[in-house]
Amino acid sequence: MIKLELETLFSPEKIGNIQIKNRIVRSATHMRSTEKYGYVGDKLIEIYSELARGGTGLIISGFTAVDPGGTANPYQACLYDDSFMPGQKKLIKAVHEYADVKIAIQIAHTGRQGYHPKYHPVAPSPVLFKITGLTPRELTANEIETLIQKFVDAGKRSYECGYDMVQLHAAHGYFLSNFISPYTNKRTDEYGGDTQKRAKILIDIYNGLRDELESNFPIIIKLQTEDFIPNGLSLEEGVEYAKILSEIGFDAIEPSGGGGDAQILSKKPYPSLNIKSPEEENYFLHNNKRIKPFLNKCKLIAMGGIKNPISAERILKENIADFISLSRPLIYEPDLPKRWQNGDISPAKCISCNGCYMTMMQGPVYCVTKKKREEKMTK
Repeated sequence: MIKLELETLFSPEKIGNIQIKNRIVRSATHMRSTEKYGYVGDKLIEIYSELARGGTGLIISGFTAVDPGGTANPYQACLYDDSFMPGQKKLIKAVHEYADVKIAIQIAHTGRQGYHPKYHPVAPSPVLFKITGLTPRELTANEIETLIQKFVDAGKRSYECGYDMVQLHAAHGYFLSNFISPYTNKRTDEYGGDTQKRAKILIDIYNGLRDELESNFPIIIKLQTEDFIPNGLSLEEGVEYAKILSEIGFDAIEPSGGGGDAQILSKKPYPSLNIKSPEEENYFLHNNKRIKPFLNKCKLIAMGGIKNPISAERILKENIADFISLSRPLIYEPDLPKRWQNGDISPAKCISCNGCYMTMMQGPVYCVTKKKREEKMTK
């Protein structure tokens, strides 16, 4: 039974024409759990099925590459040609079997943060990425147009597979966020310069998708709103991007920030690495408050350290956001929404150790803290 304190969190709401049964979103997370070379298999299907059983209203699948050169490892989902579609269709069918759960796909490219052994990273400008030690190759305008079409083609395949919506990944230092950041985009052609020109690639992909897809099929975006590095994207520009994208028709924006560069160039790296108290949770709340007044019909999905359902309810009731997005807490507790809905409204068990992120470097993602506790209980 839903406690009165969480009446908004467990109320339905729409993104575009798609009604979500509650306000809880699983933020896109690369689980490194496909079969080799990006094909969906039973392992990944079970991960998303478990989330669907656990009560999440909208699942956004992890980073799905639109081009072979935009993958980070062989176990990352891909949709750059039709051969990937049968597995994707099985995944969607499995999720849709559970209590009206909706699923979106996040389409993306690694950009300058790529480290594929066969493909050199590409970007709008040749700015060194210090973590890999690689300087990406600067794309020509024609090559950018080709990659725009690859995003559109992947979005069209997503629609044909049966996804409920598509999300562009334009955050965390990956390809699309490379264009909107002044730190990584030094171009002087139509894809660089002021905020409007740096947004051109996002606008072109949106228009291309809208031309190919059903007119009311939701298109959403994970948007970089702050780089947290010197000479990087400021929140003021992040707000401008949100306004531009809302005005052209995006159905929802999930504001985010940080990325690989912040780990080296900033004294304040990605905030999720340093949550030590309840006061440090909800670390993108300020960004959400700045952006929300400009979104009109575009919904805001709040992410960033949200672990307490009472806080989530307050964020929704105060109209700071329309949905709450979780990742790490759902890695520990895939059934967390059901637990809250059934009356146990204690905060998520996730302790923000970020151990799950480190597991991605070696193999399938899992909660390190949960595994240690389970091992201790069996001794």
